[in-house]
Amino acid sequence: MHIKHTPNIEHTLNIGILAHVDAGKTSLTERLLFETGAIDRLGSVDAGDTQTDTGAIERQRGITVRSAVASFAVGSTQINLIDTPGHADFVAEVERVLGVLDGAVLVLSAVEGVQAHARVLMRTLRELRLPVVLFVNKIDRRGARGDALLADVRRKLAPHLVPMTAVRDLGTPSARALPYALDAEPTFRDRVAEALAETDDALLARVVDGPFPSADELRTALAAQVRAGRVHPVYCGSARSGQGVRALVDGLTELLRPAPTGNGPEPAAATPPRGTVFAVERAASGKKTAYLRLFSGTLAARQRVTLHRHRPDGTRLTHTGQITSLHVVGRPTNGANSPDSTRQLTAGEIGRLTGLTEARVGDRLSDPTGRDDGPRPPHFRAPTLRTLVRPRNAAPGAASRLHAALQRLAEQDPLIHANAEPDGATSVLLYGEVQKEILAATLVNDFGIEAVFEPSRTVRLERPAGTAEAHEEIGRRAPSPSGFWATVGLRVEPTPRNTGIAFRYETELGALPRAFHVAIEETVHTALRTGPHGWAVTDCTVTLTRSGFVGPLSTAGDFRGLTPVVLARALARAGTHVYEPCHAFDVDIPLDALPAVTSCLAALGADIEETAGGTSSWLVKGVIPAGRVRAAELRLPGLTHGEALWWSRPSGDRPVGRDTAAPRSTE
Repeated sequence: MHIKHTPNIEHTLNIGILAHVDAGKTSLTERLLFETGAIDRLGSVDAGDTQTDTGAIERQRGITVRSAVASFAVGSTQINLIDTPGHADFVAEVERVLGVLDGAVLVLSAVEGVQAHARVLMRTLRELRLPVVLFVNKIDRRGARGDALLADVRRKLAPHLVPMTAVRDLGTPSARALPYALDAEPTFRDRVAEALAETDDALLARVVDGPFPSADELRTALAAQVRAGRVHPVYCGSARSGQGVRALVDGLTELLRPAPTGNGPEPAAATPPRGTVFAVERAASGKKTAYLRLFSGTLAARQRVTLHRHRPDGTRLTHTGQITSLHVVGRPTNGANSPDSTRQLTAGEIGRLTGLTEARVGDRLSDPTGRDDGPRPPHFRAPTLRTLVRPRNAAPGAASRLHAALQRLAEQDPLIHANAEPDGATSVLLYGEVQKEILAATLVNDFGIEAVFEPSRTVRLERPAGTAEAHEEIGRRAPSPSGFWATVGLRVEPTPRNTGIAFRYETELGALPRAFHVAIEETVHTALRTGPHGWAVTDCTVTLTRSGFVGPLSTAGDFRGLTPVVLARALARAGTHVYEPCHAFDVDIPLDALPAVTSCLAALGADIEETAGGTSSWLVKGVIPAGRVRAAELRLPGLTHGEALWWSRPSGDRPVGRDTAAPRSTE
């Protein structure tokens, strides 16, 4: 990538480019790089030669699968553009990137309008209070809409908008986007003041009673409200022709650049380094590169750092490594020893780090004590589908190679949770069928492995219905009844929802060697992955009530063998209830479609909670099992003449009865 180098960088902005699939997100990224001199030739999604879609699968399919970073400089501001996937199956990739952004550009199509996934993205962005700039793309396409689209945006995405460009010859190849000017256009100044006054009482008083704010005051107020996520500027243009792109660049640098604090920067030495790994790449040689956004402190090559992550069972894993090389994204790479590319990474910047062999996407950088009070990442919704993967070729070692390949892919997407099954298959978690197709293609392209995926199933979970205990003890001169030289007693009790799993001791900590304590606790977390009905057990506390050993006969293996036996008995006595994940949904439908749509949703197990509107359309809200969301999405177009607008998000779970089948049976 050719980067136009500006030596006097004072600010760094990390901006995400987000959109519904096919809105033109990657094309806009390419145009931004070209217009600012970062590249000297435009790539094309159709030709598969864009800067950010570098993977073979991305080039073949024309969709973004992994986040990528590209940079350009405007004056003293460097902008790191993070191109993110647009397909809903890769929403977790988008969510983890949001935690490292200073702002986002949400791309809309002037032809297709406000699409379903754009609504999901905007709601997430607004919940995180991230600054969002809207870019309405494709103004030069036939069918492009202007004022009607802005009305839809206000109704479906965000009510407080400030249109920043006028469009001439909309919907024709000669369409132009002309930026408004606060200094020269009184009408525009009035519109900006009215929009800002809706969320600022002091400014409202100035607008009503005077004196009317000046252009400079409005410019400052607009930037402040955009950075606070209360108001959203709207730019129109075309990534294909470049119309409106320069105005968008100016808006990003003027409206999202941090306001001066007047106190000066805090000395780097006074703050420990904190950051987040949001992307991982592996070269053909196996060399791993981690992309890390730094929030505070500094980093340099040869520095030792501590990373941590939370396992699916809630336990925390910490690992330490040494940075062998560090490249600051956006700095020139004039050889391995370039002083610009290998200088210190400072707060706000993104670095490409090697040497951290255990790094995975989502890892958090903390100080050596493990403290981490830096910015928190967004909560990633868990995948709701599970599938089993087997090699098509049953040759010796094929299953091991497949599992190793899926573990490598889990470094880039930890939420797939690749786990080996007893029969040699590997289970993975998914968000949708497109993600499964991408995994299958990646296994072939990158690892030469043809895999067979079983039909996906909805992931359910179990919670204890009550409290119960079980134990098994060593005899005087004999092992326990199960044949282990160990005594283990466990109590299982339910805890409130979303509290996860906790392990506690009622026994004296010094009563067992440390290795035996570790064996019991680790085995409890492992055993809870499969409850009495075959699903993972959560929201409970497991307490060690009895323990004992016989030296030198007892080993850690005895405790690993006996613990799941005792835990299974305690769970069986307590009983568990099975729950299925649900989505809250909003669906906007034509007036005449209400009876058919509500009947369809009820047949799919949905609980309809609210029906509103009735003038131009109906808005139906409710909750539906996650496993039925896809069916709803497929049936609604036929019931509404293609006019349904569906939006759903994970929203807890609900009981499905104690007779729910285990994961491998047929739904």
